[in-house]
Amino acid sequence: MLDTSDQVGSSRKLRTAFTLVELLVVLSIIALLVGLLLPAVQSVREAARRMQCQNNLHQIGIALHNYHAAFRKFPPGGLEVRPQWRRGKQLAWSAFLLPYMGESPTYEKINFDYPFDHAKNAEAAASVIETYLCPSTARQSTRHRGRGATDYGGIYGERIVSRNYPPRGVMIHERSIRFRDITDGTARTLVISEDADFPDGQWINAWNLFDQAFSINRAPRFENDIRSMHPQGANGLLADGSVRFMNENIDLEVLAALCTRNGSETNVDFE
Repeated sequence: MLDTSDQVGSSRKLRTAFTLVELLVVLSIIALLVGLLLPAVQSVREAARRMQCQNNLHQIGIALHNYHAAFRKFPPGGLEVRPQWRRGKQLAWSAFLLPYMGESPTYEKINFDYPFDHAKNAEAAASVIETYLCPSTARQSTRHRGRGATDYGGIYGERIVSRNYPPRGVMIHERSIRFRDITDGTARTLVISEDADFPDGQWINAWNLFDQAFSINRAPRFENDIRSMHPQGANGLLADGSVRFMNENIDLEVLAALCTRNGSETNVDFE
């Protein structure tokens, strides 16, 4: 009798194996599914990063309000800012806030009798303060020129519809603003906003404040301005402690109004 066992076994092997065509079809389907899912995954991740950025600003807002409760005023935007002060200390608002953000050890290392870039302040300045870093910002280092980076800047005013002289922001040179000075209303006045990865964005350096001159996310690289790496806008902290996402297509006159504390504006639409 003819032995067919080998033929049957061979046939079974052929039936259970993938052909090259089938394998290519499966790989194509997997690639298609990955292509469909990847944007959704990236969108979810960016949403989480944007929420973390908003939480950072919320923490800064709490610190500002606690500072105001202690001193009855906000910290100055900057002290002895250059070039007005040729050899000024140029210490930033964000340095004065540290004790109110749980960063007292770093604050105690700062020698406020010396400039931000003096050797005596090198150790403190090199500290990385996570709350001052937006997680959406792509960066090679958490330091700029050896000093802890920041993605947030103080609002000095605006140059969209005015010369900003005298400066009308909340964070200005050599002066501490009080709540009573914000006559436009605390819910309609920006104090801090994103200024992502600016080359001089160092939390100890008072060049981390600016008067807004461009649309959001439209400023040239060399300009301090509201910018972020979030799609379609940037986060900002208002004087009442709330955090809002500002659309990059916001009307420029409205944006200018948000950046002033005493412009008598009443109609503010963040969209």
